[in-house]
Amino acid sequence: MWFGEVAAEVPFKMYSIEHAIVVAILLGGIMALYLSRKKLRGGETRWLEWLLAITLILFEVSYQLWMVVTDKWDASHALPLQLSNFSIIFVIVLLFTRSKLVFEIVFLAGIGGALQAMITPVLSFGFPHFVFWHFFYTHMMVIWVAFYFLWCRGFSFTLTSVMRTMLFLNILLPLIYFINVLVGGNYWFIMRKPSGGSLLDFLGPHPWYILGMEFAALAFFLLLWLIFGQKNRRT
Repeated sequence: MWFGEVAAEVPFKMYSIEHAIVVAILLGGIMALYLSRKKLRGGETRWLEWLLAITLILFEVSYQLWMVVTDKWDASHALPLQLSNFSIIFVIVLLFTRSKLVFEIVFLAGIGGALQAMITPVLSFGFPHFVFWHFFYTHMMVIWVAFYFLWCRGFSFTLTSVMRTMLFLNILLPLIYFINVLVGGNYWFIMRKPSGGSLLDFLGPHPWYILGMEFAALAFFLLLWLIFGQKNRRT
């Protein structure tokens, strides 16, 4: 049940009690970070940052090993090329390095992708399967770490950060498209929409929803900047 290879044994059901609980945990964690921001800012938390980075590495390595052992690994879907994979990698780098440039990408692109994944998960295995825990732990950690560095470590981002993040994503986009063509994949969902329903269903048919994703990403990044960003300078 925990590590089986048949999703039908423990299927994931969107908006089930289990799904609602993990979303509630996500929101509770964000609130806890905000309420304890002063205490964490004044304390020594370097050990915690390293510990979180190591747990994320272990989860990602374990997931890859699970796919290999269950004969589910295939280049068309198992390469760490989804936006969430990039976000997790950048979160690990951020936790190890405390890079402000990496923070910008994590906060803007990371929160956007992880939040969409939490609301409309593209997931086959439900509770208590390992894939369920991997999916929600890694996505929640992207969001929590982003707010941790904002509130507890005093990091900030500007309007220029929004432009840099959009540029970064659009530089990667043609590369991801080329890899999709090469391996028959659908990384970043730019070849087709995910089955089972997602927020992309509101952005029109293929390929127009890709343009819709661009505008939606920019609008979401600007919203994050308006709520949480620094307004008194551009760089």
